[in-house]
Amino acid sequence: MSRLLWRSLALSFLIILFTFTGPAVAATSKVLPIPEESFKGKIGITYKDSKPDFPSSITAPAQAPNVLLILLDDVGFGQASTFGGPVETPNLTRLAERGLRYNQFHTTALCSPTRAALLTGRNHHSVSTGVVTELATGYPGYTAILPQSAATVAEVLRQNGYNTAAFGKWHNTPDYETSAAGPFDRWPTRLGFEYFYGFLGGDTNQWSPALVENTKRVDKPSDNPDYHLTPDLVDHAIAWIRSQQSIAPDKPFFTYLATGATHAPHHAPKAWIDKYQGKFNQGWDKLREETFARQKQLGVIPENAQLTPRPKELPAWDSLSAKQQKLYSHMVEVFAGFLAHTDYEVGRLIDGIDQLGELDNTLVIYIVGDNGASAEGGLTGSVNELKVFNGVPENPEQLLASIDELGSPKTFNHFPAGWAWAVNTPFQWTKQIASHFGGTRNPLVISWGDRIKDRGGLRSQFHHVIDIAPTILEATGITAPTQVNGVKQQPIEGTSLAYTFDDADTPSHRKTQYFEMLGNRAIYDQGWIAAARHPRLPWQATIKADFDQDPWELYNIEKDFSEANNLADQNPEKLQKLQKLFLSEAKKYQVLPLDDRAFERFDIQLRPSLLIGRTSFTYYPGTFGIPEGSAPNIKNRSFSITANVDIPESGAEGVLLTQGGRFSGWSFFLEDGKPTYAYNFVNTERYIIQSTETVPTGKSTLRFDFDYDGGTLGTGGTGKLFINDKLVAEGRIAKTIAFRWALDETFDVGRDTGTPVVETYKVPFAFTGNLQQVTLDIKSAQPQIEQNLGISKK
Repeated sequence: MSRLLWRSLALSFLIILFTFTGPAVAATSKVLPIPEESFKGKIGITYKDSKPDFPSSITAPAQAPNVLLILLDDVGFGQASTFGGPVETPNLTRLAERGLRYNQFHTTALCSPTRAALLTGRNHHSVSTGVVTELATGYPGYTAILPQSAATVAEVLRQNGYNTAAFGKWHNTPDYETSAAGPFDRWPTRLGFEYFYGFLGGDTNQWSPALVENTKRVDKPSDNPDYHLTPDLVDHAIAWIRSQQSIAPDKPFFTYLATGATHAPHHAPKAWIDKYQGKFNQGWDKLREETFARQKQLGVIPENAQLTPRPKELPAWDSLSAKQQKLYSHMVEVFAGFLAHTDYEVGRLIDGIDQLGELDNTLVIYIVGDNGASAEGGLTGSVNELKVFNGVPENPEQLLASIDELGSPKTFNHFPAGWAWAVNTPFQWTKQIASHFGGTRNPLVISWGDRIKDRGGLRSQFHHVIDIAPTILEATGITAPTQVNGVKQQPIEGTSLAYTFDDADTPSHRKTQYFEMLGNRAIYDQGWIAAARHPRLPWQATIKADFDQDPWELYNIEKDFSEANNLADQNPEKLQKLQKLFLSEAKKYQVLPLDDRAFERFDIQLRPSLLIGRTSFTYYPGTFGIPEGSAPNIKNRSFSITANVDIPESGAEGVLLTQGGRFSGWSFFLEDGKPTYAYNFVNTERYIIQSTETVPTGKSTLRFDFDYDGGTLGTGGTGKLFINDKLVAEGRIAKTIAFRWALDETFDVGRDTGTPVVETYKVPFAFTGNLQQVTLDIKSAQPQIEQNLGISKK
């Protein structure tokens, strides 16, 4: 009787385990690649007395589902209608109604860190991505170099029989490794994805993106005058899945779609923007109240949740002028259209999978934002995000003059911080502010056919983005490996949330989680959270502030969903305990040292580079698409450009050398046969120095010299143009870029990619003569900067 009882219990356990994990109970190999099988055939003298034995093909566990992982960019908790927001997202709602909504899911508060944590299942500092790749520094938690000891979930699935592909924003390759020279070790195709189509940097122009296919930079399709990046990404994803399913229908796929939307620039088709005309005239204060009411009506926040007040750093809507209100209302209309358009395109992808009959067999994980909505547009919003990155204040007249062009190819626009706060309802603060949920709380929807019984249900367990990778592994029946490609693996730090699929009420398996970004920090532990917001605001440069002076707050989020009631004064013992826990976790996961520097860290000389130690650079025709991190740094210094050309009798025109584009950059080119140098200062001022003489037929040497004034960053200088050493033009460039040309525009030889530096030519404006070579000489570098920063060619 006892033996029968135990057998019955064991059988019941196996049934439960099978139901819980989905595909198979048997463990997969903990060593990847899976060790090769020994030959089991027979070797004779000839094939006639031999027996062949092919190695078995690697296959995914039985019944392993397809996986579709979707990640949007810079979306707030209270933005999508699925979670009570003002923007209609019917396709997100459709998935939620066939699956589950999660209302206590968290990200890291910034782009690259969230993506690194998502793909590896480890905390962002544990995988050296404590900040975005463009701000990386030489500390273990901040190099932006993903360690080989933290294989991505894509690599694990690929080596267990999945086909894998990624589309859209990557942002996990060091800035200085994104050129055609690589190295390619940390590009998507070497980190588990068999195919990649998208962009490598932090953002891109949605109308003229800096596209990469696998490891090659490619131009956007030229046959579509209405081109926009999001439909292009979805088209490629659908095509790849159809091809994969046509060729290997029994092989599961892992598809990762990470849109550029809704990160700035807020670019959307006009028809989608027009849908929201007049819908935000009530302003951000009233929008918060309306969203809060809808959230309660939907049940996505508890009935006892409180709406947190507007920070004193943000102006009341009613304090704005009528012109400001009109401008700012349209800025958020553009933002709303951007998200609505994105939801439509994601819906096309869902429909494409459904048409193949694979939707019920696909685990869909849809993360609505890699952080909260962004306040990086500052108090006024911006028509050019690069002004923010270079500490250049917006011009109110230019903002108003650009109102009808917002969202179009003519702007690189961002909305005011007040709207970011509003669409993060009901929480405090925004992107970058990891101390509060406005920066880290994002909607999550999971759908998986009949596997999820509680369709349309809500889950409120506390979870973090590091929990997604172990969830995928559990759902696919794949064991987390201890060794990948010969490298011992760091333990996965995430906790699968698959247990929540069948039980809404079971306590959260995640008990503790730290948060830190740019000095903003918090620690969650068993229902309580302690938070310290560092004074620097998301749109500010570095400020003088002492971490020791940051005030700490304390919240009991089991009773206080939105962090509305600070209990620090009432429970100092609990606060002190959590402060100590934060420091312990910070040491454990490589969070230290805390660093609040902002714009200064854009300096490419702070990081390793193939350029270090060099002051002379020679380039040849056909070289284009060099990202800023791999291009010579001419900012804040004198330099000289020399082009050797051969001009045909018919004359020549076109670009010799250029960097950047419409929103910031410079270009050395021939216009009507005349050497011309154009400097575009964040699309507010353009300085044109042009020769009055044309270049003669035959071989000539063309030169542009820039003598930098020096003194402080971003000062001006004098430019001179020469034809065969004869001075033919001279002019002043009063202001120069101090920190960053762009996140997506590149350094190009013999043509201009992306957008034009000046509107007098259209890209690519390829040089029509014979360009033999171009040499760029940096005449005065920042003294001993490499030595001072401890950088070497290693």
